[in-house]
Amino acid sequence: MQFDVLREIGNIGAGNATTALSQMINSKIDMKVPKVDLLEFKELSDIVGGAENIVVGILFTLEGQIDGMMMFMMDLSAARHLVNLLMGTTTDSQTTDFSDMELSALNEIGNIIAGAYLSSLSSLTNMLITSSVPYMSIDMSGAILSVPAIEFGKIGDKALLIETEFGDDIKAVNGYFILIPTLESYGAILSSLGL
Repeated sequence: MQFDVLREIGNIGAGNATTALSQMINSKIDMKVPKVDLLEFKELSDIVGGAENIVVGILFTLEGQIDGMMMFMMDLSAARHLVNLLMGTTTDSQTTDFSDMELSALNEIGNIIAGAYLSSLSSLTNMLITSSVPYMSIDMSGAILSVPAIEFGKIGDKALLIETEFGDDIKAVNGYFILIPTLESYGAILSSLGL
């Protein structure tokens, strides 16, 4: 039952994120029903293509009535596609170099998507949650995921992973939203929902 509630939070968050992204790029974005899973840290990098797969990771720390971290990850071709949509460019999706302007756009895309998830979680739980400014990195997924694993590995080894496929008429891309609350915050989320 608790997992069903977490899955529903994922569904609503993904829907809100898709709407926000659609408004940002002023184009219709479709979303498949997200896959939601509660995984150990060591399993996360396999889900996003292996520990050596180069990804864009946007990390936020959470404060307020929920403490922890959340991260939005996507592979480079997905990031390039979204930047092209936002900026109206047609740069080849295999190009891994981003200009400063494109990096800023990418950071904003991650900020808006993660903000939509966070807003959904806050509304559903009726809890005050604030996030830090986003920290963006382009690196191997194993390296990026080591940050929350080191920070929270001492208090728990589970993360809520929401895998969402969204896209336009041209291409569908996968995005990975990872929520890593402290153990106390998991309890607070569930009790706020009456569980």
